[in-house]
Amino acid sequence: MEKTDIKSLNLEELTAFVESLGEKKFRAKQIYEWIHRKHVASFSEMTNISAALIEKLNQNCTLTSLKKADVQISKIDGTRKYLFLLDDGNVIESVLMRYKHGNSVCISSQVGCRMGCRFCASTLDGLVRGLRPSEMLDQIYQIGTDIGERISNVVVMGTGEPLDNYDNLLKFIELLSDENGLNISQRNLTVSTCGIVPRMRELADKKLQITLALSLHASNQEKRLQLMPVANKYDIKEAVDACRYYFEQTGRRITFEYSLVAGVNDTAEDAAELAELVRGINCHINLIPVNPIKERSYRQPDDGAVHAFQKKLERNGLTVTVRREMGRDIDGACGQLRRKHMHKEQEMEHTGQETGCVGQEQ
Repeated sequence: MEKTDIKSLNLEELTAFVESLGEKKFRAKQIYEWIHRKHVASFSEMTNISAALIEKLNQNCTLTSLKKADVQISKIDGTRKYLFLLDDGNVIESVLMRYKHGNSVCISSQVGCRMGCRFCASTLDGLVRGLRPSEMLDQIYQIGTDIGERISNVVVMGTGEPLDNYDNLLKFIELLSDENGLNISQRNLTVSTCGIVPRMRELADKKLQITLALSLHASNQEKRLQLMPVANKYDIKEAVDACRYYFEQTGRRITFEYSLVAGVNDTAEDAAELAELVRGINCHINLIPVNPIKERSYRQPDDGAVHAFQKKLERNGLTVTVRREMGRDIDGACGQLRRKHMHKEQEMEHTGQETGCVGQEQ
């Protein structure tokens, strides 16, 4: 019999589960607090729970607890990039970014990705599977425990396409914002998508208070097709119209992510076309000088080109920021650290060496 992933249960589901074990319903609140507030790694750490109940939990449940496989810390700005080992042997990445307004964590939603965006390292090895709600949550819990500080903002923008793991994403949002758990406001949560239009509209109908970020990266359909295979299925105007709909349903300002690639989408004509494309939408444009990866030939524009692009958009009445490059002395681009780890494991297997997690006891 498959064990229950207890960290993925909301309080109502956990209460029903605890009662099915023949226990009093108040035990569920105690267990929930140990998992989602105190972030214990094992049932044995639940000191106000009887040994008999702990034995039942061990027999019937799994308690997801990610293992740190690697941590890289930037000497420039303190950004931390984590590589976590899952219980099935896969690895995922998360990033901690420190700002004046608090600690922000960028998490992965899948192991790998099948979206195929041309400039992204995450998609080079394809999709393995979606992450369970517990695995998304535990990235945040582990990082908060590691630094001993509260996480105030969460961005689902790491490896994977969140809306390709839609049901698990919704459950994750519910658990993350639950007042009985970490209680992070939905307004402090951003979900990024490459533009799966039907799911964007479904999400809008949920009327959540999260920020939706569309990875746009082009000002017209032709250029988007060059960069993002998803455009073969959903036209750029369909994706932008879904953003309009999201704002209409939620009142939440849209973020458009735009990776600037030298000689591809960074001209004055691109800026003018982008301004026209998003005209009338309550939005914020986040310009991202592309982070080069060795498997692709794309280059960053120089600072002058980035500044000129920004000014052109601002003259059209748009709110624009250029994403501050953080952790540039570590494996900054999404998917880079995971790929490095995977290739190292493969090389060690080929040479007959044993493998193990960096920084963990062997």
